[in-house]
Amino acid sequence: MDFIRDALACPLNPVLDESGWRPAAVLLLICGRVPHVIMTEKPQHMRVHAGEISFPGGRPESVDADLCETALRETREEIGHSADRRSIVGQLGAVHTMNSRFAILPFVAVQEIIPPMRANAEVEAILRIPLKPLLETLAADTRRGKGMFTLQYMDKTIWGASARMLEQVSSRLAGRRADMH
Repeated sequence: MDFIRDALACPLNPVLDESGWRPAAVLLLICGRVPHVIMTEKPQHMRVHAGEISFPGGRPESVDADLCETALRETREEIGHSADRRSIVGQLGAVHTMNSRFAILPFVAVQEIIPPMRANAEVEAILRIPLKPLLETLAADTRRGKGMFTLQYMDKTIWGASARMLEQVSSRLAGRRADMH
């Protein structure tokens, strides 16, 4: 896990100042001796992003000191995992959603142990996805346009903002020579 931690480590700047975009934050939780990424499947009945595979997260609330706190709070609410700021190793570049006009700041947490989790009403299923096989499915999404990607996990397609976040993870790990098994 040290190579993942090292590849994704960077100073935190948990603020977004992008006019015209609604701020949001997510947590990419990578955990386990064999690295897994924790993702959620949204319920079909949701008004926005129904059925999509995504990371726990959402919009800031007044109780959040910054967007890192937003990602941690939303993770607690959605999957019942109380990650703390010490587990955050860095963040990725902001990703924008075209349909809902969000600018999403992804934070990355790395933990040795896969924590117990429980889904709330905003989550249909919690997915524990082996990281290396998932990243090996990364492909350009020519149907959706330039700079778009897809990944496959079993019968599920990960696309949009989540896929662009995972592409950033893949790019950072590509420069590292390490075995993720």
